[in-house]
Amino acid sequence: MAILVFAEHSNAVLNQATARAVAAATKIGGDIHVLVAGHQARPAAEAAARIVGVTKVLLADAPALEHPVAETVAPLLAKLAAGYSHVLAPATTTGKNVLPRVAAQLDVAQISEIVGVESADTFVRTIYAGNALATVQSQDAIKVITVRTTAFDAPGEGGNAAIESTDAPAGSEIARFVSQEVAKSERPELTAARVVVSGGRGMGNGDNFKILDALADKLGAAVGASRAAVDAGFVPNDYQVGQTGKIVAPELYVAVGISGAIQHLAGMKDSKIIVAINKDEEAPIFQVADYGIVGDLFKLVPELTEELGK
Repeated sequence: MAILVFAEHSNAVLNQATARAVAAATKIGGDIHVLVAGHQARPAAEAAARIVGVTKVLLADAPALEHPVAETVAPLLAKLAAGYSHVLAPATTTGKNVLPRVAAQLDVAQISEIVGVESADTFVRTIYAGNALATVQSQDAIKVITVRTTAFDAPGEGGNAAIESTDAPAGSEIARFVSQEVAKSERPELTAARVVVSGGRGMGNGDNFKILDALADKLGAAVGASRAAVDAGFVPNDYQVGQTGKIVAPELYVAVGISGAIQHLAGMKDSKIIVAINKDEEAPIFQVADYGIVGDLFKLVPELTEELGK
């Protein structure tokens, strides 16, 4: 039994989500191969080869894959899948775009966002916005699975897997890469940050997020937001934490001015420690918080930032 993990990377750097998908594959058991599809992506392939548990890295390198689109990558994965019992990818924006196409081309059912592995054919996944867990069993010959990466600890480095070249596909005729806008920040990436400070509708406006920026600077944290804050235009979409945003599970999550709607809780309730600051003592966020402060965030957050500075 061999497992193929689809790597997420930027050609030069391997996304940490890939290592967490490898962790899920390790629990399934068997040889673990990682597919790195990109252009001049040897550094990402070498990083994948160092992940403990990986036995082989397949490198598909071509100009058409410098900015791969799902219409190009999915056929490659579907072709390679014939030699594997499982195909895994992180449940990121990219993974959620690519793997459903692979499952459709293989005519199998996809198992989405697993958080646990019972056996090679039985998996645990969240349902009802994370309020319940479902154990599902697949009888498909090839299991196509996305992995909720916050549920698995990334394995360490120290491996020395072989890197083999594999045929790269030509560009897609129905879709092509046009451009991308990448948000640059000196702060940690939201899904990989050890500490996250998030603001909600209670922030009032986008300018007030500067209060959270100061707190985040003291904590070395990433800054996130609820959907209400994003929809109101306070901050960009890539800040959004929740069921329809990014799933995070940092060591410390500070929720400021966030009421705690079920959609937001689904994206952060697995955080190790949750601190909530809200003026409404009945806010649902306090039901999941380890520590709660009821009061005016515009007074409390600057005071907290000042104390941390001492």
